[in-house]
Amino acid sequence: MQSKLLILFFVLGVLFPVAGAFAKESFYDFKVKDIQGNEVPLSKYKGKVVMVVNVASKCGYTYQYDHLEKVYKKYKDQGFVVVGFPANNFGSQEPGSDKEIETFCRIQKGASFDMMSKISVKGKDQHPLYQYLTKNSPNPGDVQWNFEKILISKDGKIEARYPSAVEPDSADVSRKIETLLR
Repeated sequence: MQSKLLILFFVLGVLFPVAGAFAKESFYDFKVKDIQGNEVPLSKYKGKVVMVVNVASKCGYTYQYDHLEKVYKKYKDQGFVVVGFPANNFGSQEPGSDKEIETFCRIQKGASFDMMSKISVKGKDQHPLYQYLTKNSPNPGDVQWNFEKILISKDGKIEARYPSAVEPDSADVSRKIETLLR
Protein backbone atom coordinates (compact mmCIF):
# COMPACT_ATOMS: atom_id res chain seq x y z
CA MET A 1 0.00 0.00 0.00
CA GLN A 2 2.80 2.38 0.90
CA SER A 3 4.52 1.83 -2.45
CA LYS A 4 1.28 2.61 -4.31
CA LEU A 5 1.00 5.88 -2.40
CA LEU A 6 4.60 6.73 -3.23
CA ILE A 7 3.93 6.09 -6.93
CA LEU A 8 0.80 8.23 -6.79
CA PHE A 9 2.67 11.11 -5.13
CA PHE A 10 5.44 10.77 -7.70
CA VAL A 11 2.98 10.96 -10.57
CA LEU A 12 1.07 13.88 -9.08
CA GLY A 13 4.09 15.75 -7.81
CA VAL A 14 6.53 15.24 -10.67
CA LEU A 15 4.88 14.17 -13.87
CA PHE A 16 1.90 16.52 -13.92
CA PRO A 17 3.94 19.67 -13.33
CA VAL A 18 6.43 18.55 -15.98
CA ALA A 19 3.62 17.85 -18.45
CA GLY A 20 2.13 21.26 -17.69
CA ALA A 21 5.40 22.91 -18.63
CA PHE A 22 4.85 21.68 -22.19
CA ALA A 23 1.22 22.83 -22.44
CA LYS A 24 0.73 25.90 -24.62
CA GLU A 25 -1.64 28.43 -23.13
CA SER A 26 -1.13 31.32 -25.50
CA PHE A 27 -0.26 32.08 -29.09
CA TYR A 28 2.94 33.60 -27.69
CA ASP A 29 4.17 30.25 -26.32
CA PHE A 30 5.03 28.98 -29.82
CA LYS A 31 8.11 29.26 -31.98
CA VAL A 32 8.00 28.91 -35.75
CA LYS A 33 10.41 29.39 -38.64
CA ASP A 34 10.14 32.38 -40.92
CA ILE A 35 10.25 32.07 -44.70
CA GLN A 36 14.08 32.31 -44.59
CA GLY A 37 14.30 29.48 -42.04
CA ASN A 38 15.07 31.59 -38.95
CA GLU A 39 13.40 30.63 -35.67
CA VAL A 40 10.82 33.20 -34.60
CA PRO A 41 9.26 33.22 -31.12
CA LEU A 42 5.67 34.38 -31.56
CA SER A 43 6.15 36.32 -28.32
CA LYS A 44 7.70 38.98 -30.58
CA TYR A 45 4.09 39.94 -31.38
CA LYS A 46 3.12 40.60 -27.74
CA GLY A 47 1.04 43.75 -27.51
CA LYS A 48 -0.04 43.56 -31.16
CA VAL A 49 -3.22 42.35 -32.82
CA VAL A 50 -2.26 39.48 -35.14
CA MET A 51 -4.07 38.06 -38.14
CA VAL A 52 -2.83 34.52 -38.83
CA VAL A 53 -3.61 33.30 -42.35
CA ASN A 54 -2.83 30.01 -44.10
CA VAL A 55 -1.89 31.06 -47.62
CA ALA A 56 -1.36 29.34 -50.97
CA SER A 57 -0.08 30.68 -54.29
CA LYS A 58 -2.25 28.59 -56.63
CA CYS A 59 -5.66 28.97 -55.00
CA GLY A 60 -8.84 30.71 -56.09
CA TYR A 61 -8.39 32.91 -53.01
CA THR A 62 -4.78 33.87 -53.82
CA TYR A 63 -6.08 37.32 -54.83
CA GLN A 64 -6.55 37.88 -51.08
CA TYR A 65 -2.82 38.59 -50.80
CA ASP A 66 -3.75 42.07 -52.09
CA HIS A 67 -6.46 42.42 -49.43
CA LEU A 68 -4.14 41.16 -46.69
CA GLU A 69 -1.55 43.76 -47.70
CA LYS A 70 -4.22 46.47 -47.76
CA VAL A 71 -5.50 45.68 -44.25
CA TYR A 72 -1.93 45.31 -42.98
CA LYS A 73 -0.93 48.75 -44.28
CA LYS A 74 -4.13 50.31 -42.96
CA TYR A 75 -3.59 49.18 -39.36
CA LYS A 76 0.13 48.40 -38.97
CA ASP A 77 0.97 51.77 -37.39
CA GLN A 78 -1.67 51.04 -34.74
CA GLY A 79 -0.11 47.72 -33.70
CA PHE A 80 -1.55 45.25 -36.20
CA VAL A 81 0.36 42.52 -38.05
CA VAL A 82 -0.46 39.86 -40.60
CA VAL A 83 1.42 36.58 -40.39
CA GLY A 84 1.16 34.28 -43.40
CA PHE A 85 1.67 30.53 -43.10
CA PRO A 86 2.01 28.85 -46.50
CA ALA A 87 0.39 25.41 -46.48
CA ASN A 88 -0.03 22.72 -49.13
CA ASN A 89 -2.95 20.92 -47.46
CA PHE A 90 -5.66 21.74 -49.99
CA GLY A 91 -5.45 20.55 -53.57
CA SER A 92 -1.63 20.87 -53.65
CA GLN A 93 -2.09 24.61 -54.12
CA GLU A 94 1.20 25.53 -52.41
CA PRO A 95 3.70 23.10 -53.96
CA GLY A 96 6.74 25.39 -54.01
CA SER A 97 9.74 25.67 -51.72
CA ASP A 98 9.98 28.47 -49.17
CA LYS A 99 12.25 30.38 -51.58
CA GLU A 100 9.73 30.04 -54.43
CA ILE A 101 6.87 31.04 -52.12
CA GLU A 102 8.79 34.08 -50.89
CA THR A 103 9.53 35.19 -54.45
CA PHE A 104 5.87 34.80 -55.36
CA CYS A 105 4.40 36.62 -52.36
CA ARG A 106 7.02 39.41 -52.20
CA ILE A 107 7.64 40.14 -55.88
CA GLN A 108 4.48 39.03 -57.67
CA LYS A 109 1.98 39.89 -54.94
CA GLY A 110 3.83 42.74 -53.16
CA ALA A 111 3.27 41.29 -49.69
CA SER A 112 5.34 43.10 -47.06
CA PHE A 113 3.76 41.42 -44.03
CA ASP A 114 5.52 38.59 -42.17
CA MET A 115 5.71 35.25 -43.93
CA MET A 116 6.63 32.03 -42.20
CA SER A 117 7.98 28.76 -43.50
CA LYS A 118 5.55 26.32 -45.12
CA ILE A 119 3.74 24.14 -42.58
CA SER A 120 0.84 21.72 -42.42
CA VAL A 121 -2.36 23.26 -41.02
CA LYS A 122 -4.34 20.01 -40.73
CA GLY A 123 -3.94 16.26 -40.73
CA LYS A 124 -1.50 13.90 -39.05
CA ASP A 125 1.43 16.27 -39.60
CA GLN A 126 -0.45 19.40 -38.44
CA HIS A 127 1.92 21.95 -36.95
CA PRO A 128 1.51 22.35 -33.14
CA LEU A 129 0.58 26.02 -33.59
CA TYR A 130 -2.37 25.07 -35.76
CA GLN A 131 -3.30 22.27 -33.37
CA TYR A 132 -3.58 24.97 -30.70
CA LEU A 133 -5.35 27.51 -32.94
CA THR A 134 -7.97 25.10 -34.27
CA LYS A 135 -8.65 23.52 -30.88
CA ASN A 136 -8.96 26.82 -28.97
CA SER A 137 -10.68 28.90 -31.62
CA PRO A 138 -14.15 30.39 -31.01
CA ASN A 139 -15.11 28.05 -33.91
CA PRO A 140 -13.03 24.95 -33.15
CA GLY A 141 -12.34 22.41 -35.84
CA ASP A 142 -10.09 21.74 -38.80
CA VAL A 143 -9.04 24.45 -41.21
CA GLN A 144 -11.39 24.00 -44.16
CA TRP A 145 -9.40 25.68 -46.95
CA ASN A 146 -6.65 28.16 -47.80
CA PHE A 147 -6.90 31.74 -46.55
CA GLU A 148 -8.72 31.12 -43.28
CA LYS A 149 -8.08 34.05 -41.00
CA ILE A 150 -7.62 33.90 -37.22
CA LEU A 151 -7.41 37.07 -35.11
CA ILE A 152 -5.26 37.08 -31.99
CA SER A 153 -5.64 39.81 -29.35
CA LYS A 154 -2.81 41.87 -27.90
CA ASP A 155 -2.62 39.43 -24.98
CA GLY A 156 -2.35 36.32 -27.18
CA LYS A 157 -5.94 35.08 -27.02
CA ILE A 158 -7.78 33.75 -30.07
CA GLU A 159 -10.60 36.23 -30.65
CA ALA A 160 -12.13 35.41 -34.04
CA ARG A 161 -11.91 33.02 -36.95
CA TYR A 162 -13.08 33.73 -40.47
CA PRO A 163 -13.54 31.29 -43.35
CA SER A 164 -11.73 31.69 -46.65
CA ALA A 165 -14.56 33.51 -48.42
CA VAL A 166 -14.54 36.37 -45.89
CA GLU A 167 -12.26 39.11 -47.20
CA PRO A 168 -9.52 40.17 -44.73
CA ASP A 169 -10.48 43.82 -45.26
CA SER A 170 -14.26 43.29 -45.06
CA ALA A 171 -16.32 45.56 -42.80
CA ASP A 172 -16.87 42.75 -40.27
CA VAL A 173 -13.18 41.90 -40.00
CA SER A 174 -12.16 45.58 -39.93
CA ARG A 175 -14.59 46.28 -37.06
CA LYS A 176 -13.14 43.38 -35.08
CA ILE A 177 -9.56 44.54 -35.73
CA GLU A 178 -10.45 48.08 -34.62
CA THR A 179 -12.10 46.76 -31.46
CA LEU A 180 -9.03 44.68 -30.63
CA LEU A 181 -6.69 47.61 -31.28
CA ARG A 182 -8.45 49.78 -28.67
